[in-house]
Amino acid sequence: MLQTGLYLSVLGPSFVYVRYRCGRCKRVGERLVEEEAWGPSVLRRAHTSAGEKSLRRFERMGEITPEEVLDFHYDLERLSADPEGEA
Repeated sequence: MLQTGLYLSVLGPSFVYVRYRCGRCKRVGERLVEEEAWGPSVLRRAHTSAGEKSLRRFERMGEITPEEVLDFHYDLERLSADPEGEA
């Protein structure tokens, strides 16, 4: 579900509202965007440069597991930590 509309304002900036339903969790949300910053192109899917071969490879990988998220978190901590013993 996707719905857009315009909130007109006489005294201040006008806004575009976007109401949406998350495809994953089914929650409904709404965001207001200043009319001057709004572009309908944000509703179109972005074209990716990944080819069919890359897409198939990602599909074979499957979803990211909680263990992979934790491993990534700890790897980032190690990268950002100050190296010990270096002057």
